[in-house]
Amino acid sequence: MSDSSLVLEPARRPVPFRGGGFAPPRLPVVSTAGIALIVLAWQAASSLGWVDPVFLPSPWVILQILWKLLFAGVLWNHLIASLTRLGIGWSSGACAGILAGLALGLYSAARSVGVPLVSALITIPKVALLPLFIVWFGIGEWSKIMIIAFGVFFPTVISTYGAVDNVSKNLIRMAQSFEVDNASIVRKVVLPAALPGILSGCRLSVSIGIILLVTAEMIGSNEGIGAFILAAGNLYQVDRLLAGVALLSLIGLLLSAAITRAERRWLDWR
Repeated sequence: MSDSSLVLEPARRPVPFRGGGFAPPRLPVVSTAGIALIVLAWQAASSLGWVDPVFLPSPWVILQILWKLLFAGVLWNHLIASLTRLGIGWSSGACAGILAGLALGLYSAARSVGVPLVSALITIPKVALLPLFIVWFGIGEWSKIMIIAFGVFFPTVISTYGAVDNVSKNLIRMAQSFEVDNASIVRKVVLPAALPGILSGCRLSVSIGIILLVTAEMIGSNEGIGAFILAAGNLYQVDRLLAGVALLSLIGLLLSAAITRAERRWLDWR
């Protein structure tokens, strides 16, 4: 018997697939538990007397006030007014910003003119322009809508332009090598590749829009969540003030969840 016949073959075992990329799993239970833990700690501190309820009411008190105001119809006019302004202002500013960002990313002439202009205007605090918008558009709805649209426009332009500019040139060259026309390249190559960056810009601009909404309503409005919060603060009604803040946080959370749902639906190819 030869020595070679005595050599045992190593046991074969399956090799796990290691090319999945960086794809962290979603842990909704962990995120919910984290928020619940913070709320419970806050409630416990209030119940044990560690926090003065005059300055910081407990979450249970805030929830009761919020439910009472909504059930009595006190907040509905404020909520409808704020959602209308935010919806019109954000959608118009985001759409204009996406179109402008696509133009900057696709056309050299637009980039040469637009990038310096956007870089100069994006640094201006939009809140400081609110009195000017009131002079231009009046004290009514249009000044509030326009300041939201103006503030949303610039971060959307920057994110869209950066997303388009970072599309892999190899993908574009490959499509051109197959003699694909420019319109199809933009529709089938550039836009899908840039969509993650565009949606990230939309997520950022939502928070900016809410901040400008509240600021505009505090300065020149009798209706809206910002006006409600300002009135509660002037009367030292901390529980009503925090109820309005909680409502704003809920609006931001729902809008962020809507964008996340859009990402899962439109970016499932990733």
